[in-house]
Amino acid sequence: MTNPVVHFEIPVTDLDRAIAFYEAVFGYRLERAEVDGYQMAFYPRADGKPGASGALAKGDVYRPSHDGPVIYFDVPDIDAVMARATARGAKVLYPKKDIGEAGFVGEIEDSEGNRIALSQAKS
Repeated sequence: MTNPVVHFEIPVTDLDRAIAFYEAVFGYRLERAEVDGYQMAFYPRADGKPGASGALAKGDVYRPSHDGPVIYFDVPDIDAVMARATARGAKVLYPKKDIGEAGFVGEIEDSEGNRIALSQAKS
């Protein structure tokens, strides 16, 4: 069996602001592109590796929200990520919580108003 999700898109209203936020908070380098008339910024992709990659997406069909699917970012240290996010104006929506053997989870509101979840494995 494989992971069923292969790509995600996070809605944004200000692509420059969102790129600055995600690059600073998560440390990824995003690559801009236009796809089917929509402005996007793509996360790195590791072909042949498990998991999904995606993009920030700006356009008339993309509306930031707390509603809808929740995307979890795997991070090595939720506390550090939340500190970088709040330093850039993010709100903590769900503080770090121990969920047993699965590790820790938490949620933030990104620069665009989306609910983004964080997941940290126990070491």
